[in-house]
Amino acid sequence: MFLLTDDDLGKSILGCGDGPASFNAGLTKAGGSVISVDPIYRFSVDEIRSRVKDVCSDIVSEVSKTPDDFIWESIRDIDHLVQVRMDAMALFFADYEQGKMEGRYIDASLPELPFKDKAFDLALCSHYLFLYSSHLSLEQHIRSMNELCRVADEVRVYPLVTLESKRSEFIGPVVSELTDNGQDVSFHKAKYRFQKGAEEMLIAK
Repeated sequence: MFLLTDDDLGKSILGCGDGPASFNAGLTKAGGSVISVDPIYRFSVDEIRSRVKDVCSDIVSEVSKTPDDFIWESIRDIDHLVQVRMDAMALFFADYEQGKMEGRYIDASLPELPFKDKAFDLALCSHYLFLYSSHLSLEQHIRSMNELCRVADEVRVYPLVTLESKRSEFIGPVVSELTDNGQDVSFHKAKYRFQKGAEEMLIAK
């Protein structure tokens, strides 16, 4: 979804809103430098595992209601979706406690991050900004994007559609704000395909 190259994976990376995902564990094992932030990291591994079990059936139920909103290719069906997500979470759970001790999983959230200016080469934010446009205000989007641009030389955000698979109405105002602040903003077609309409990512640098 972020078109990451080998060169990108050698940079210092911030994952924002990462949740119980395997990117940090996988890249760290490969020798990369990555820090993930999410408010869920205030909880223990057992607490997060329990929460995942609680919401898994809800997610399956929601996806089952609107199967035509998704592209069933690399993920074949709902059962495969659950298996893929649970496999990723298993990698996260195995890494989580060690990662917390090493400072790779930090309890923090946008729009305020506990890092110095330009602390990272690259910041990644997936399935949070723009996707939840009905939950987060335009002001929160602008503050969050400005904060990501403060802590990283380059920011990539995916997807740019809402939960209803419609392009977020906040994109135009956010881009205007970023360009007014001197950011170079561009759009790139992502290779990841699952939610219909989720074809682009935004890059600001």
